[in-house]
Amino acid sequence: MLNRAPETKRKKIWIDLDNTPHVPFFAPIIRELEARGHEIYLTARDAYQVPEMVELYKMKCVRLGKHLGKNKALKVFGVCDRAVRFLPLLWRERPDLALSHGSRAQVLAAYVMGIPSLWIIDYEHAHQGLLWVNPTWVMCPEVIPRSAIKGSEERILPYRGIKEDVYAPSLQLDPQTRNKLGLKESDLVVTIRPPATEAHYHNTESDRLFEGIVEFLSQVPGTRMVVLPRNARQAAAVRGSWPELITTGKLIIPEHAVEGMNLIWHSDLVVSGGGTMNREAAALGVPVYSIFKGKIGSVDQFLAGQGRLVLLENVEDAKKRLKLVARDRSIAPDHRNRCALNDIVEQVSSLLQ
Repeated sequence: MLNRAPETKRKKIWIDLDNTPHVPFFAPIIRELEARGHEIYLTARDAYQVPEMVELYKMKCVRLGKHLGKNKALKVFGVCDRAVRFLPLLWRERPDLALSHGSRAQVLAAYVMGIPSLWIIDYEHAHQGLLWVNPTWVMCPEVIPRSAIKGSEERILPYRGIKEDVYAPSLQLDPQTRNKLGLKESDLVVTIRPPATEAHYHNTESDRLFEGIVEFLSQVPGTRMVVLPRNARQAAAVRGSWPELITTGKLIIPEHAVEGMNLIWHSDLVVSGGGTMNREAAALGVPVYSIFKGKIGSVDQFLAGQGRLVLLENVEDAKKRLKLVARDRSIAPDHRNRCALNDIVEQVSSLLQ
């Protein structure tokens, strides 16, 4: 439990879970805010593994809206449609603050309803705001330069550490993680997250790197890959590309949502085309290699500079730099780092005073 300032008047905070990583990220934040006496109103989008993760974390929320694919026009329509569908709920609930990790639909709906909004981001190259609509405040890791954030400096709220530091210390180890996936203790387990093919920042070089690494690892004896597709389309594409690897158990696609942090901890290394899983591994001290080929953000540059993340250039680079050795998992994760969680909760609380 965090050290807390004196309790403020009970307020209602609307949190929107827009993407899969937002579920574990907001779970400890919600606990701390509720412990301070605040009420949480929770909504979630039917996108990626959000619904399954919500059930896994036993969160009670209103599910509204879905992901409409990569087409830019459909993306804009999806954001606007979801924002409009929020309005009757907001008229009834009357939240005091809208809080999310980059939910554009929430920011737009909050703007229409005159609700102050706090937008948390950790990748400065993502689109900030929506057309002329911007959040009231933006919160980000302190390693991101303030000059990289859109808007005036007084509306930017930094926090120490990285987003994944918020929930990594809360990890409760599940010793059955490998067994649940049919993995042996003797297997060298590589967890792989494919690139975000539907994101606006997607680069096809990431796809080639992902495919090349799978082909390379398929030839390494004793190595088994756990691939975590982002959606059903991506899962179907992986199954279509490597049916033999799946049949032999060399490549595993989990049938249900898995608790990602436990999977990372029970892996020997992680390869990911997405920022969150890379940084989750870095937060847990697990060797991690990035196949992301878009603009590298300040957080990843910071982790790479510390040697906690390896940025791969191409397939040949990957063959040279991937350390395919079993990891010592006898030392439990460090539960003492609470700086990021403390900073975020304190700043949210201060905005409600």
